Amino acid sequence: MVRGIVTIPAASASTPRIIKTGPRGIANPVSEFSALLSTVRDAGLLHRTRTFYIINFAIISALMGAAWVGFALLGDSWYQLIIAGVMGLLFTQYAFTAHEAAHRQVFESGKANDFAGRIVADLLVGISYSWWMTKHTRHHANPNTVGKDPDIEPDFIVFQEQHARALGGISAFLARRQGWLFFPALTAEGLNLHAQAFKTVFSKGKVDKRGTEITLLLVRNIGFLAVVFTFLPLGMAFAFVGVQLAVFGVYMGASFAPNHKGMPQIPKDSKVDFLRRQVLTSRNIRGGFGMNVFMGGLNYQIEHHLFPSMPRPHLKRAGEIVREYCEAKGILYTQASVLESYGIVIAYLNRVGLTARDPFDCPAAARYGR
Repeated sequence: MVRGIVTIPAASASTPRIIKTGPRGIANPVSEFSALLSTVRDAGLLHRTRTFYIINFAIISALMGAAWVGFALLGDSWYQLIIAGVMGLLFTQYAFTAHEAAHRQVFESGKANDFAGRIVADLLVGISYSWWMTKHTRHHANPNTVGKDPDIEPDFIVFQEQHARALGGISAFLARRQGWLFFPALTAEGLNLHAQAFKTVFSKGKVDKRGTEITLLLVRNIGFLAVVFTFLPLGMAFAFVGVQLAVFGVYMGASFAPNHKGMPQIPKDSKVDFLRRQVLTSRNIRGGFGMNVFMGGLNYQIEHHLFPSMPRPHLKRAGEIVREYCEAKGILYTQASVLESYGIVIAYLNRVGLTARDPFDCPAAARYGR
């Protein structure tokens, strides 16, 4: 008897679901994924597509170059804030490329991927490649798994009711409204990512290529600020940096949040086979070429989790294969539009947050009734 997964309905907007495990007659869950992997491999979908990434990087860099030309030509003008917003979008596109290099999607060589990912992440975007690798690897190994996935650990946002119930005071007040606050709070995520980068490289823990990362981060972040504050008036310079960071943070969060938030969660010690662990905790975002560009391939989250090294151009075809395979096996394959996914995320966070104690409740009144 193998411990498998109980088939459950999709996580609704009203409540996060918990994946429950128990005895089930799955003959061999390992061979189930192996069969799917063989089909995908035989279709050539794991082959690298360097040409795509070269062209993609060239287009992003050309647009970034144009943005800097616009910065130089506009001079002392509040239209500079448009340039700041454009840069926020382009830095996120660079971050997608670093993410794909981290997953070995770009080159066959691990060293080449790490080199490219570190240059793009640290020198161009200004975030730590080592920090990202550590955090994101843990997420991929145990998506939406309680106590193991860092992406559902409590922070400003809480993702589990037991964490919400433990809150008090202003934290409880904010938690009860966290769904509505989520996207506004992302305006600070860009600053947080830069802060996490420096916190990581100057920490006592092990950091791969620490010296290189420190150098690249200092050159990028100090250099960026030096240019902006040298050529713009003080107030405009602060506004420029603020807009760039806000757009970067919101775009990053809006790209990563729809994929797992509001999907089923797995208890810490549960035994769930790899195929179901990845599929049942992930949500794909419907849309064509434009959505693939907008989300950097993260719209095919199910396929990305099943085949992390698969290049972005192959995800669409893989999605067709995986969806058909899951239907044949009775495994729930979840898709939503981007707006539907945002609605689910907001409702889910509000649902969790409402379990926090109302900070204005009187404990004595609650005890004796009102």
